[in-house]
Amino acid sequence: MELLLIRHGLPVRRELREGIADPELAPAGHQQARYLAEYLATEAIDAIYSSPQQRAVQTAKPIAASRGLEIKIVDDVAEWDRNSSEYVPIEELKAEDDPRWQAILRGEWNMDDASPAEFRGRVVNAIETLIAAHQGHRIAVSCHGGVINAYLAHVLGLPVTHGFFYPGYTSIHRVMAATTGRRSILSINEIAHLRGRTGP
Repeated sequence: MELLLIRHGLPVRRELREGIADPELAPAGHQQARYLAEYLATEAIDAIYSSPQQRAVQTAKPIAASRGLEIKIVDDVAEWDRNSSEYVPIEELKAEDDPRWQAILRGEWNMDDASPAEFRGRVVNAIETLIAAHQGHRIAVSCHGGVINAYLAHVLGLPVTHGFFYPGYTSIHRVMAATTGRRSILSINEIAHLRGRTGP
């Protein structure tokens, strides 16, 4: 079977005093999701799954709508900071040289009551469960950069870390999963649908 891990589009910046930020897509993020759906229009997709977070669900909607598919929510592919009261696109943190950007560079990410190993275990178990349920199919999972890093690092046999690369917005990461248990990465950071487009 073929697994498409898709990072969400560009979300809005949201910083709250309390509560969970869970930002929706910015206008540019919605446009990225439409470009993504157009790019995938010629490919058969048997099922679409999503993290429960708004930015992931909204990214999946154009793909699902074009095929008449229901988006199925998988709680365990939510991002590591799902309960955070703030979400700032990493590009903004970097541009402002925000202290939070410096913390990220030092590997000091605040994961919601879970260690990096626990987060990776949750993600891998969730994705492997989907793979087992879809032998011979192609499925898409709309999720997050941390989730994609965790699963691909697992496939590559890399040490547990917060991230070994940066997935672009609406990037596609393809994995071929054999019934023997072999996992082969077909593509990483596939963003042909955004090339030549204006905006982020």
